[in-house]
This record gives sequence, structure tokens and C-alpha cells, in this order.
Amino acid sequence: MEQALLAWYADHARDLPWRRTRDPYAILVSEVMLQQTQVERVIPRYLAWRQRWPTVEALAAASPADVIREWQGLGYNRRGLNLHRAARAVAKHGWPDDLTELPGIGPYTAAALANFAFGRGELPIDTNVSRVQERTGHTFSPRAAQALMDLGATICLARIPRCDKCPLAARCPSRGRRYEPLRRQSRFEGSFRQRRAATLRLVATAERPLGELDQEAVESLRADGLVTVAGKRVSLPAA
Repeated sequence: MEQALLAWYADHARDLPWRRTRDPYAILVSEVMLQQTQVERVIPRYLAWRQRWPTVEALAAASPADVIREWQGLGYNRRGLNLHRAARAVAKHGWPDDLTELPGIGPYTAAALANFAFGRGELPIDTNVSRVQERTGHTFSPRAAQALMDLGATICLARIPRCDKCPLAARCPSRGRRYEPLRRQSRFEGSFRQRRAATLRLVATAERPLGELDQEAVESLRADGLVTVAGKRVSLPAA
């Protein structure tokens, strides 16, 4: 089954910029950006980020304020701040053997870095990989990681898989099945997440008086290290 998957991938692999490198920094940037953000939205932001900060040392030397501003529009701004903290840790100490020691790096991102950058035999299991393995009942090796991700993203879809296009369909016990809709993420419109994002956008343009801002959102942002409050003034972190 794995050979059939790899043969399909050889002809259908998505051409993604972070697949053209083994640079662990470049791969880390892509993996953090791809958390909860669609590939199509990430590609131009990834390219702009790499142009501005082409190395881990360049990002480490940036200010948190500049990083937060550059991250605007990608959502979940704490990811950008954690990426910056991880870059500073690597610039100071090098890449650790246990990649989960880096700020904001969980087991999946660590496994992705280990596989795609360092060539270690670890299979990063995201929702796409998990779905394909569960439906086929087959455990794939780490060398199939990118192929599994592409199959899950384009063919073995969450609700209505395209079994007629799938290279694994002939041996897949789930062939032809449809699935209940997945629980959708809570609405952004009118949510506290939206209030946080709007408040951070205001502070990103210029320091603001606390009294002009959503104070509950400010406190939440402050707790995440995304803003600082000095007296009655709110600004982005400077260092």
C-alpha cells in the first residue's frame, strides 16, 4: 500500500516552497504558520517572512513588536511570538536534540522538523495523516509523511473522500464511505478572539491609552506576552 501511495505522490505532489529545502529554520516557519491556517494563505506570508528574516539569527535579532506586526492576519498571534522565542533559543544554544524543548513546539511540529529537516525516522501525525491511516487500517513509514499529507488534503477528504481518485482505494476498507460533518470551530465574528485581534491591530499601529481599548482583551493579550501595559499606556513588547 505504501508503494502505491509513493508512486501517486511522485506524480501529484504539491509544489510548496518549504519542500524545496532542508533548512530547519525554513521548515519551522512553515510548520508554525500552517497550524490552523490554510496552505493557500500561508504561501505568500511564508515567502515574505523568509525574505524579511532569511535565517534563524535574523529572526532572533528582530524585536517582538516587529514579529507581531508581520504576523498580523495569520491568526493566533501567540504562534508568531513563540516562533520568535524559538529562534532566539536556537540562535543562542543551537538546535536541541529534543525539539519539544523549543518554545511553542509540540510533538507534531517536533516530529515534522525531525523528519523534514534532520532526516530522522519520525512520522509527524497531523489530522490528514491520522485520517488516512485510520481509514486504510495501515501504518505508514516516516518516508511517506509528505505523501500522506497530500493525499489527506486533496483526496482522502474529511467528509466526502474522493475514492475514485485514490491510489489506495482498491485495498481500503473504507472505500465509498461518507462521514458526518466535523464539528466546526466556533464563529470568529462577534467572538472574544475577534475582540483580541481587533485590539492587537490597534496597538500594532501605535501605542494607545488603556482607556480607549477593550480592557478585557488587553489583559488577555498581556497575559500572552503580546502587549505590555505601562501606567495607562498599551504598546507592543519592545524586547
